[in-house]
Formats: sequence, C-alpha cells, structure tokens
Amino acid sequence: MPNVPLFLIRTSLLQLAPLEAVLFDVDGTLCDTDPLHYDAFREMLQEIGFNGGVPIDEEYFIANIAGKHNEDIASILFPDNHERGVKFLEDKEAMFRRIVKDKIEPVKGLYKLKKWIEDRGLKRAAVTNAPKENAELMISLLGLSDFFKVVILGSDCEHAKPYPDPYLKALEILKVSKEHTCIFEDSVSGIKAGVAAGVKTFGLTTRNPAELLMQAKPSLLIKDYEDSKLWSVLDELDKKAKA
Repeated sequence: MPNVPLFLIRTSLLQLAPLEAVLFDVDGTLCDTDPLHYDAFREMLQEIGFNGGVPIDEEYFIANIAGKHNEDIASILFPDNHERGVKFLEDKEAMFRRIVKDKIEPVKGLYKLKKWIEDRGLKRAAVTNAPKENAELMISLLGLSDFFKVVILGSDCEHAKPYPDPYLKALEILKVSKEHTCIFEDSVSGIKAGVAAGVKTFGLTTRNPAELLMQAKPSLLIKDYEDSKLWSVLDELDKKAKA
C-alpha cells in the first residue's frame, strides 16, 4: 500500500474487534471468473460487429465491464438501444453459466478463511451485482450454499454497486454494525460500494491491477486469502478479542 505504513493500516483494521460479520462479493472474490466473463463478452461482441468487429481487449473490459451491474453495462455497450443491451446481457449470462460449470476455481485460501469464519461463529453474506441465477450457481458449485444464509443482489436494491445500498442492506439483514464488519472485494466498483457504506474493505488483486484498485481506497490490498498480510490482521483481531 503506497504512502501508508503497514503498521498504521493494521492499527486501523484492529478497530474491527470484536469482528461480527464478513461480507463477500462473488465474481472474482470467491472465484476467479473474470477470464470467463471476458471471453464470453469478447466472443459475443465480436459476433455482432461491436467496435467495427475489432475484439475488445482486457483494458476495455476492466474499465467498462468488470464489477458493474448488467443494467449499467447495457447502457455502456448499447447507449442508443438499452433494450438490445439488456437482451444481449441475458444471452451472455446464459453462455457464462454453460461454461462456468467445468471451469470454476475458488480463490486461493478461500476454504481456509471459511473455516476461520465458521470457527468464530461470525455472520456472513454474499453481496453481488451478478444476476441471481449466476450467483446461486457459483455459490453452489463452490459448496458454499450452507455457508451463505444471506445473498444480496444489486438488483434487489434501489442502486447496485458502486452505490453502498447492497452492503447497507446486508448490514441491516444481518443486524450487525458497520464498525465491526469487513468486506472482501476485487473490483473498483465493489470497493467503492464498501467504502461508501463505511465498512473496512479488503481489495483482492485477483485480476484488476493494484494501482487501479487503490483509486477506490480499500483498507488493505491482498493477493488472495493466503496472503500473510491478511492473516497478520486476523491473528491480531483474535488476540484483541480474547483480551
């Protein structure tokens, strides 16, 4: 984390104690699905002659698509025909669901963190801009259906991420305070939502560049759930809770 000493970051994160709840985004945070979304968008947009038939690149995908709600993506890709955009996104998500079944992989260390959370009886929720069918499928394929009793969709709220509404709704449903809840996110849109909700947010550099994620002001950037920086904070939270 540039310009901010790690000990100051840890001191800030220790204010989470006693930790009450952990909230997770889904795409890119529980599983590394961005490459699958990117391939689906790239192929389908090229098929319809988007951008003169020139395939979108990863930079375009990160800037305009990754982490955003489908309503917003439809407006970006098809500014003059939103209805066409919505239909395109429905077809793209159906394609994604077909290919994800054989290719889904948990983010490294996810099940280690899952056990840590369960052992401490913490509340948890999945909070996502993904369509309901996608979210339920990915959570099921990862074996997390029982882990997440609560799933909040961006479409269930007045505003999806990057607005704080989905995270504020999760706090309300779980009946926990923002001061003692943390969030795991992998996109600028998601981190902005967590920060705007007043919740300490860990940013995962699963696919998006660290310098890009830093613009959203996460509390800490980690590579994955085995990152020593994360476990240093969790160990300190344990010690503070016991004290």
